[in-house]
Amino acid sequence: MLGAMNRTDRLVAMVMFLQGRRVVRAEELSRHFEVTVRTIYRDVSALSEAGVPVVGEAGVGYSLVQGYHLPPVMFTAEEAMAMFLGGEMVKRFSDASLTAPMDSALLKIRSVLPRERQDELDRLARATAIQGAARLGSGFGQRTLLPIQQATVGRRVLRLTYRARAREEDTVRDVEPLGVSYHTDAWYLVAWCRLRTDYRSFKLERIRALEVKAERFAPRPEFSLEAFLDRQMADGERFTARVWFTRDAAERARRENSVTVTGEEAVRDGWELELQTFSLEWLAGWILAYGANAEAVSPPRLRTLVRTLAQKVATLHR
Repeated sequence: MLGAMNRTDRLVAMVMFLQGRRVVRAEELSRHFEVTVRTIYRDVSALSEAGVPVVGEAGVGYSLVQGYHLPPVMFTAEEAMAMFLGGEMVKRFSDASLTAPMDSALLKIRSVLPRERQDELDRLARATAIQGAARLGSGFGQRTLLPIQQATVGRRVLRLTYRARAREEDTVRDVEPLGVSYHTDAWYLVAWCRLRTDYRSFKLERIRALEVKAERFAPRPEFSLEAFLDRQMADGERFTARVWFTRDAAERARRENSVTVTGEEAVRDGWELELQTFSLEWLAGWILAYGANAEAVSPPRLRTLVRTLAQKVATLHR
């Protein structure tokens, strides 16, 4: 909560808040920082005594004297990583018009980062692979993804308590994190597993506990995240499916990075797309997200999966 920050941090944040707006009322500052209006009055007085030119007008609000600016802000490692990840996710949203502005904004932010932070972002970029419009669950990033990013950049060993799909019991293993990837609607950690003495991919939602250890591991220059993911995809079982979409929905489906379109045909005032997928179960949920704008055509098992899932959704909404 903003109200829990210490006063020094709040005063700096207050100047930044004022700098980004023309006029701000005390009540708005109170709501934003989750403190009382009386505390805002005291904070504004402290800023004025410190030489920050805050102008207040009764019944109007507070503003900074025109031309006053804070010096460039130095971002923490956590903030820099969050900006990088957020930028990569925004660039993969369905609206491609956001890509160029996001690239430009990140470039400007990057220019004020110290060299050490820039190097960390370079390492993080090489260790991140996102396919499709990535999403994060509530609290998921801060609890799991951020520590993994930090350990990957800092080459710190991770201790995982992990539950594999095929077994009920948890296993505790030390791994050397080499990258994170997002595909088929899930996040994965790619690492060298010391228990299995091989490269492994761990689904983040199956990690029950996570500890960043003090131990650092040596670089593995022979490892390529892109090559590892390509091999993993090539070795996995593939399914061919056909799905009918309305014209607008077909355009959206073609832009998706989570599926591979291998053919298409104009059918019923829409398009029937031939798709390659690694999971019919996942594809059924993906199709259902299009509502009445998509229909599973083949194989029959895919139609059954979509129908069963739709019935469950209908039961929940009775």
